[in-house]
Amino acid sequence: MENKEMKNASDSRTIMTQLIFPSDTNHHDTMFGGKLMEYMDKAAAIAAMRHARMRVVTASTDSLDFLAPIRVGEVIEIEAFVTWTSRSSMEIYVSVTSENLYTGSRTVTVTAFFTFVGLDEHGKPVQVPGVQPESELERTLHLSAPGRHQLRKKRKQDRIAD
Repeated sequence: MENKEMKNASDSRTIMTQLIFPSDTNHHDTMFGGKLMEYMDKAAAIAAMRHARMRVVTASTDSLDFLAPIRVGEVIEIEAFVTWTSRSSMEIYVSVTSENLYTGSRTVTVTAFFTFVGLDEHGKPVQVPGVQPESELERTLHLSAPGRHQLRKKRKQDRIAD
């Protein structure tokens, strides 16, 4: 494998903050999962573009785990960063923390892994920079990423075979 440019995971870190209004919620006054997924996909796309400095496209979303409800009136903080890269693909870890602004209580509500592919000006996959983890979380996610990558490849093969 040829040497490729390396970038720090922190270079891609993206944080989005949103106040949750009634129009963002369902009849239980909790946030629509699809709306949250939209925000997460946007944050992951920004992180991927910051890392690769090129056009990117979402290739997959997996391990999207809803851990706690997000209620109307709370604020959510969506954090995304690149954890690992293959030749043209990037794994982005996204976590969402909700905050009650009156009490200050914060709860991790959702985590997920998104995969993005870097594209050239013709829309073809192109090599992306490697990623250098710095924090303990970044190192842990980086070390476990090849296993997730293999599972994604197998899932894609199984789906095609059906």
